[in-house]
Amino acid sequence: MLNPVHCLVKVKTSEELLRWLEGMACVGRTKECTIVPSNHYGPIPGVPVGTTWKFRVQVSEAGVHRPHVGGIHGRSNDGAYSLVLAGGFEDEVDRGDEFTYTGSGGRDLSGNKRIGEHSFDQTLTHMNRALALNCDAPLDDKNGAESKNWRAGKPVRVVRSSKGRRISKYAPEEGNRYDGIYKVVKYWPEIGKCGFLVWRYLLRRDDVEPAPWTSEGMERSKKLGLSVQYPEGYLEAMASKEKKDKVKKQTVKQEPTSQSNGNQKRTIDDGIEEPTNTPKAMRMGDGGKGEAFQLTQEQQWLIREDCMNQKLWDEVLASLKEGPNFLKKLEQSFMCVCCQELVYQPVTTECLHNVCKSCLQRSFRAEVFTCPACRYDLGKGYTMAPNKILQTLLDQFFPGYSKGR
Repeated sequence: MLNPVHCLVKVKTSEELLRWLEGMACVGRTKECTIVPSNHYGPIPGVPVGTTWKFRVQVSEAGVHRPHVGGIHGRSNDGAYSLVLAGGFEDEVDRGDEFTYTGSGGRDLSGNKRIGEHSFDQTLTHMNRALALNCDAPLDDKNGAESKNWRAGKPVRVVRSSKGRRISKYAPEEGNRYDGIYKVVKYWPEIGKCGFLVWRYLLRRDDVEPAPWTSEGMERSKKLGLSVQYPEGYLEAMASKEKKDKVKKQTVKQEPTSQSNGNQKRTIDDGIEEPTNTPKAMRMGDGGKGEAFQLTQEQQWLIREDCMNQKLWDEVLASLKEGPNFLKKLEQSFMCVCCQELVYQPVTTECLHNVCKSCLQRSFRAEVFTCPACRYDLGKGYTMAPNKILQTLLDQFFPGYSKGR
C-alpha cells in the first residue's frame, strides 16, 4: 500500500470518475514516483517485468515512463530513460527481444492535434538525440552509428502498449506493459514509407528477468499475481455504469401493466443483477502463493549487523514472502518523519528512530534538539553519525534513489 503522503488522491464519485476517464491522456497525476529521480536509468525498484497498467497516466505515476503522451522520455544532453512502443509507424518491426523504433517529429501537430500526417523530415534533435546517446558509440547526426559493444550502452525501460497489437504479436491485449531493459544497438536515417526522412533505432533486450511473453515470464507473472492494474474506483464505476445501462434498456422494453390495486410500483432493482463480466483488479502479493523476495548473503549479513534497527528489520523481513511488496514495506518502515521520503544518510537515534542527517541538521539549526519522531531529548551536542550499514542496504534495495539527494 502506497504511503498517503507520497500520493495525493482526489476522491471522485462514480459519474465524475467515468467522465474523468474519458480523457485519460489529459489528466494530471494523482500520485508521483519519488523513490528514484526522474532521470533514473534502469529498472524502478519494486516494479517487476510484466507489470501492466490500464492507462498511460498510471505508468507515469509508477515512474516507469513519466510523460503521459510522448513516446520517448529523456534529455537531449543526457540520454533516454524510457520509451513506449505503440506501433505508431507502419514500417516498425517488433521481434520481441529486439525491435526497430522510429524517432519523433516530422508531423504537423499545430493546434490541438495529437496525430498528424508526415509533412517534413525528422532530425536528430531533442528526444531523437537523447535516444541516440544511449548507443555506446560516438554521436553522428548525419549517418548514425552502431555500437561495437551494444550491452555497454545506457539502459532504456521499454513499455509496450496494446495499441501496437496491429503490428506486433508481442504487445499486450490490454493496457501498457513494462517489458524490461533494452539497449540501443544502432541508429540510422532512412526514407520511410511516409516518403520523408526518419530516424530508426534498433533496440535489443538486456534484462535478467524473463520477457513476459515467454513461458518463464508467464509463470513468473502468475507467481507474482500480476494482472492489469486499474485506477482506484475504476471497476466500481464501470460496474455502476453497466448496471444503469441495463436498467435503461429494461425500462424501455417494459410495457406498463395495470395492477388490480393500482398502487404497486416496480422498483429499479427488480430483476437487475450485478454485472458479472467486469474484471477484478489483482494486486501483487494479494492471495495465492507468490514468489518470495530473495536476499543476497551480503544483505542478510548487513541486516544482522544493523543491530539498532533489529525490531524494524524483523517486521520488514516478515513480508519477504510477498515478493515485490517487500520493497513497499521496506520503504514505509524506513521513511524519514521530516521529509516523508526514504531516509538518506540515515541517523539512527538513541530512541531507535531513523532520520535523514540533513533533516536532523535543519532541526538543530532551528534550535530543536529533540528527536523529530518522539521528542526524545538528544541534547545540543548530539553527534549525528550516519548509519552506514543501513545506507548500504537501502542503496542495494533501491538503486539510484540517492541520486540528486
